[in-house]
Amino acid sequence: MNILFIGDIVGRPGRNILKAELDGLVDRERIDFVVANAENAAGGFGLTPEVAEELLGIGIHCLTSGNHIWDKREILDYLDHKPCILRPLNYPSGCPGSGVFVGETAGGVPVAVLNIMGRVFMPPVDDPFRRVDEVMEQVG
Repeated sequence: MNILFIGDIVGRPGRNILKAELDGLVDRERIDFVVANAENAAGGFGLTPEVAEELLGIGIHCLTSGNHIWDKREILDYLDHKPCILRPLNYPSGCPGSGVFVGETAGGVPVAVLNIMGRVFMPPVDDPFRRVDEVMEQVG
């Protein structure tokens, strides 16, 4: 299985290059599943529902994020309705959205994505290692 992870998509220039190049890259490299960090895809900071749909519409299967996921307020309610858009797993429970996505490739192969944020030079968050252990127990 080939999984493509795209680092930080920044604003319209980042989205435009993906629109122009992603299909060809997926075909050429026989990519089965695409994950991209989209926390700065809307104007260089944050994510909106419209930008998320644009990215999902060009073939990205799962969008990850970090602390900038909260920069655009309109994404907050949207996170609970779109399980393929992740916020960091180790934010406190009760935050909108989820840090785990379980999906599958077009060929039916299951794929799980965990979105975990580190703590070095970042705002305080829960211990990433403790939360991963909890998720692994649930996924089994």
